[in-house]
Amino acid sequence: MIAIIGGTSLLNLNFLEGLGERVINNAYGSVYILKNENVAFLPRHGRDRKIPPHRINYRANIMALRDLGVEKIIGVGCSGSLKKEITPGSILIPHDYLNLGEIESYYDLEIKHITPGLDEFLREIIIESAKRSGIKVIEKGIYAQTRGPRLETKAEVSFLKDYADIVGMTMASEATLSKELGIPYACISTVDNYAHGIMDEVLDFEKIVKNASRNRKDLEKLLMAVIEELK
Repeated sequence: MIAIIGGTSLLNLNFLEGLGERVINNAYGSVYILKNENVAFLPRHGRDRKIPPHRINYRANIMALRDLGVEKIIGVGCSGSLKKEITPGSILIPHDYLNLGEIESYYDLEIKHITPGLDEFLREIIIESAKRSGIKVIEKGIYAQTRGPRLETKAEVSFLKDYADIVGMTMASEATLSKELGIPYACISTVDNYAHGIMDEVLDFEKIVKNASRNRKDLEKLLMAVIEELK
């Protein structure tokens, strides 16, 4: 089974048609999922789209997918560009990440270490699916995760831009927990805005939400191609 973890904007995409609703309970909490025999979709902000990034129960989410028998996870999320050349409207496939906030783990009560990272096989599947579908993607980049819910300060962005290419609030937590459970994970990041201070403009959340819909058609086409390849 393949799982897609996405934000609220994905709840309106056509690929969700025919998926049934499930609520999965585990030791970490309850998780709302849409699924059929081959695909599971987990809306990371919940059924009602109201869970802010810093309140997402990542451990419950990834454990629920493991319990469903999910073998591969594709995360989809919005991000801000830390580089002028990475323009809003781009789609970037990260090859690595930074996590400067609280690092989620299942190993709170035991000494155990993993080497975190994104799955290169899944990354290549996404990139090749994009090429076959005629969708332009940026094939690598470093994702920096901050905690949220606020956006980053200009000083934080000035620091991050020397070490990363895009910034978001969710992917690194999902990737680390997936690695702890042995589930391959890769990410499709839509670039919806420039991070605070990269350009001489005032960031506006409503504008960011509006920009998120600009590449929705390509995103859905890419997801459908990836699902078909992995089924």
